[in-house]
Amino acid sequence: MISPKAKLVKEILDLKKVAQAPTRNGYGEGLVEAGRKNKNVVVLCADLTESTRSEAFAKEFPERFVEMGVAEQNMASVASGMAACGKIPFISSYAMFSPGRNWEQIRTTICYNERHVIIGGAHAGVSVGPDGATHQAIEDIAITRVLPNMTVVVPCDAVEAKKATTASVGLKNVVYLRFAREKTPILTTDKTPFKVGRAEVFWDSKGKPDVAVISCGPLVHNALLAAVELEKKGVNVRVINNHTIKPMDESTILKAAKDAGCLVTVEEHQINGGMGSAVAEIITRNYPVPIEFVGVRNRFGESGEPNELIEHFGMSPKYIIEAAKKVLKRK
Repeated sequence: MISPKAKLVKEILDLKKVAQAPTRNGYGEGLVEAGRKNKNVVVLCADLTESTRSEAFAKEFPERFVEMGVAEQNMASVASGMAACGKIPFISSYAMFSPGRNWEQIRTTICYNERHVIIGGAHAGVSVGPDGATHQAIEDIAITRVLPNMTVVVPCDAVEAKKATTASVGLKNVVYLRFAREKTPILTTDKTPFKVGRAEVFWDSKGKPDVAVISCGPLVHNALLAAVELEKKGVNVRVINNHTIKPMDESTILKAAKDAGCLVTVEEHQINGGMGSAVAEIITRNYPVPIEFVGVRNRFGESGEPNELIEHFGMSPKYIIEAAKKVLKRK
């Protein structure tokens, strides 16, 4: 059942009724709100102003917007310099190019120098669709979470993406925000609790959970759909929206491990080095339990329709159900 503390939209489980929007839309809305509240907020983009939804900020604050062209590495270095001068820069591009192409500049000019820069990575995951493997960032969580002075947030929907964007301004270190291209279900409302570094329980069956499903990004919706089907089969489930990959909410993760005795992680990313790996690191150190990982398995993306690719790469609800059944046998 939906957690009473979650305050999710009523139509969350009905794909015909639930409203949908790309999480990148929330980034664009958050930029404008952040700009209105803080005159030091500036936005840089690498020739993808419409795609990253930076255009609304550019129209409202043209004097605080810089179009960098196809120069992601230069964009990161310029943002570092602007941060050193007291500005709060947001830099945006496809995630494959930022933080992908400009990773070394992010590492050395931003993270090493402890500059407060927010990196918006759009079009992440295989659900980018027909653009194919060259544009499908499925390694970006791994390459960002390894960096010192870095916070990594993967919002579950457009509403949460807006909250994450505005909250980033008040943080002290570097922030990576990960967004999807395709429209996905809006799960949350303005009243849904959100805090960087704190995971939220979105679903909790009556009684002790048999398995806990920990997810991030739009695939949280698939985790919820899987929970419904598992409950029909008599399996109690807890679903956690684990939006902050770093720093991760260790207490919520450990409580789930102790309560359920086994975990399934779900992410639109390589299972190596991603959110699931971060969960496993916490569990291994503190309370080892069986874990199954749902995500991309050591391969590149492909061209196709977004929903077809989620199915093809084994991240639809049926694969989450299979992973739950498998891990339950290992308890």
